[in-house]
Amino acid sequence: MNETLGARALDILHAWVKSESLRKHCYAVADSMKHFAQLHGEDADLWEAVGLLHDMDYERHPNLEQSPTEGHPFVGVAWLRENGWSEEVCRAILSHADYANVSRETPLEKTLYAVDELSSFVIAVALVRPTKSIHDVDVRAVKKKMKDKAFARAVSREDIVRGAEQLGMPLDEVMTNVIAALRADADRLGLAGHGS
Repeated sequence: MNETLGARALDILHAWVKSESLRKHCYAVADSMKHFAQLHGEDADLWEAVGLLHDMDYERHPNLEQSPTEGHPFVGVAWLRENGWSEEVCRAILSHADYANVSRETPLEKTLYAVDELSSFVIAVALVRPTKSIHDVDVRAVKKKMKDKAFARAVSREDIVRGAEQLGMPLDEVMTNVIAALRADADRLGLAGHGS
């Protein structure tokens, strides 16, 4: 039996990324990707794999200077190409970094961009809840925190808004779906809250 793309992607993520917080970010993006794929009748295994792999090289090659040719995500994509991953996967991963100058054309590419920063932001909102539970996060709470410039300062609000626009979905709807996706994986994400 062939191993699923998602299972292969998870093995690669664990080999490349040691940081628990970066792993959790990738799990969260993968959860959101899988959720949106199922919503739109797309290949959930493929979309989940892209979510798991999109930041695989970030820990080793963060590319904070945003080089358009080196570091993240180029190192990871070069490795994936060498190891037989499809151009569809590689292009999607490149397209999530604005500085890679790869236009987002497909639903896969647009969805990755739309859920990447938002997944991180929703997790941050959950972690400041007294319960630290994703079950206590709703769209209203997320929108309120988006207005607070000091909160999760590293997360680009512009990217979140632009992502929903490019996806052609109302931001509230994108948020609702990301929250639902993360709730379904609360245990692995460490967001099930106290006493659970």
